Amino acid sequence: NHILSYESTKDCLPGVKQPLSKYGPQNVADTTSAKAVDDDDDNDIDLFGSDDEEESAEAKRLKEERLAQYEAKKSKKPALIAKSSILLDVKPWDDETDMVKLEECVRSVTMDGLLWGASKLVPVGYGIKKLQIQCVVEDDKVGTDMLEEAIVTFEDYV
Repeated sequence: NHILSYESTKDCLPGVKQPLSKYGPQNVADTTSAKAVDDDDDNDIDLFGSDDEEESAEAKRLKEERLAQYEAKKSKKPALIAKSSILLDVKPWDDETDMVKLEECVRSVTMDGLLWGASKLVPVGYGIKKLQIQCVVEDDKVGTDMLEEAIVTFEDYV
């Protein structure tokens, strides 16, 4: 638009207009005039590839073969099992609670995908200690809510 705005002053510029064939290859049409501006994008190159083009039968067969190989390879791979490491703080009912018995009760909770680990007694204050116990759970099988509900059932200790 900026260059087209100078179209009216183009005739008063010095010099003589020469045909395009003088500067470039012979037998080429002059499309530099303002009237020949073409906004048609049909002749553009499709840089990203078009889905409209048909694939050859060989390319389709090769693609299907590779997909089948990928699926076979993928099915042989074992599925990953998501596991979490949880550190539980189990607080006793009162200061006279037997902590050894409390730990036995907590370890008696068994579920598929639950593995108990190390434990220790941590002082809270005034001679009261809490049980800190480690466990590893499979996320799909055991949740923290399930563990909490199972441990809270020991009402004499927890």
